[in-house]
Amino acid sequence: MKKLLIPILAIASLFFTGCVNDDIDFNDDTSKTYTASAEALLSNSQKELTDQMTTPSVNLNVFRYFSQYWAATLYRAESRYNLTSRRIPDNHWRVLYTRVLGNLKTAKEVVDAEAKPENIDQATWDKIQINKSAIIEILNVYTYQILVDSFGDVPYTEALQPVNIVLPKYDDDQAIYLDLLSRLNAATAQLDANFASFSKGDLLYNGNIAKWKLFANSLKVKLAINISDVNNSLAQSTIESAYTAGVITANSDNALVQFNSFSPNYNQIFGELVASNRNDFVPTSVFVDELNTLNDPRRPVFFTPMADGSYVGGAYGYTNTQPYETSYSHIGDEIKKADAKGVLFDAAEVNFYLAEAAARGYNVGGTPDTYYSAAITASLNYWNIPTGDITTYLGQSTVAYATAAGTWKEKIGKQAWIALYNRGFESWNSFRRLDAPGLTAPPSAFPVAEGKIPVRLTYPVNEQTVNGNSYQAASAAIGGDKLTTKVFWDVN
Repeated sequence: MKKLLIPILAIASLFFTGCVNDDIDFNDDTSKTYTASAEALLSNSQKELTDQMTTPSVNLNVFRYFSQYWAATLYRAESRYNLTSRRIPDNHWRVLYTRVLGNLKTAKEVVDAEAKPENIDQATWDKIQINKSAIIEILNVYTYQILVDSFGDVPYTEALQPVNIVLPKYDDDQAIYLDLLSRLNAATAQLDANFASFSKGDLLYNGNIAKWKLFANSLKVKLAINISDVNNSLAQSTIESAYTAGVITANSDNALVQFNSFSPNYNQIFGELVASNRNDFVPTSVFVDELNTLNDPRRPVFFTPMADGSYVGGAYGYTNTQPYETSYSHIGDEIKKADAKGVLFDAAEVNFYLAEAAARGYNVGGTPDTYYSAAITASLNYWNIPTGDITTYLGQSTVAYATAAGTWKEKIGKQAWIALYNRGFESWNSFRRLDAPGLTAPPSAFPVAEGKIPVRLTYPVNEQTVNGNSYQAASAAIGGDKLTTKVFWDVN
């Protein structure tokens, strides 16, 4: 682990000025080599990214609260949208910039400096290194997209330069998105499936370039669908070209991190809910009641049943404690498994994007109904729901695309909300983009939320105090550093 400490601290200095030792040899042991391999740096960045997007820790990730999946049993401040008492935005920001982007930056530097082995010819070596760099770049884009969707304007062109720029400016969120699409197009074009890449260290695809192409094209679709209400022509051309090139539509191509059943590399949900012996959450009545209404066959996976076999949720935005064990269903055992996989992309998510695209009139080889049904099926298959139950569920008039209530946004939005149950951030994005399902803030919400579900995170307190000028400029540019200030693509 010490190999990873120096790169992480070097990038961390960009955002934190306290507790820094001026001695450049601090942490250095001159008797050992401390240069981390690109493989180790890649693994660490992928795990940190997956941990951050998976963890239910209210110190790090509150997106399950925003989508009203879980309710509190003890500490209800976060479900009422008080996000600063634990500095949640600071932690989300720090993990993504330092532990993910920081490691990726150093991984790219190591790849660039790697010497060619004698048993590989130069042309082949160059192709392998290009593939490695492209994978790193694709993960950079994925991570910056999360930062933009979380905060709006963020440090970008001046970020990750601790030697030259200590206090970076914030870039316009829409301009960042456009640049991310350009970077993604360039990286995707560099991938060559005729050559190898990382022989180890790639937790997602084990260096499989064909799989990384699917991931990259799916990421194009994800970015483009977000901007469809502000730049429809670019969204359409991007999605159509990505679809033609191939995207993730089957669970066999999902981007998954396989966690271990032992510490410290177990799934963060297990760590927070089982290993820590804490009972901080129950599923909400908002979510449970909807699945009860639809007779959803995922209920035994998502929740534990009551003694009579029913499913009962807790009150969202309130404390659910009396008596905890027998009054509510709890988070399902499958969700809490130590070795449950962490997900960065899955077929259900991408099929829902394609359903949206088809509903918008884009040419993606199918109808909204086709992809809507495929998305639901992918989710049900992922959770090992029997085939007969899948057929029954899709055949219900309340579920079938042709007969389900609402507009196309409401139909897709509701089912995406259900399918993304264990992926709070993606669900929050879907909710903001489609304004569906019709979730509302609880009456107990803090005044800072202005009676609404947050549509962004406020900037870190540390940025306000350390990088004050850049923070003030960014706050003014986005229309105020508030939970109710929308990111550029959230126009509805």
